[in-house]
Amino acid sequence: MCSVGDAFGVDVEETLNPKEYTCKDCKNNFKGIGKNVLCPACRSSNVELA
Repeated sequence: MCSVGDAFGVDVEETLNPKEYTCKDCKNNFKGIGKNVLCPACRSSNVELA
């Protein structure tokens, strides 16, 4: 089954369990997953769990 260009029914937020983070540099609040989380606004790695 090819799924090019179309969603295929995976709920990423429910499956991966993202955590809430706050960027210490630009104060952006966002959800992220993984060990090396970067702020999507300023690309800083200076983030903490909210």
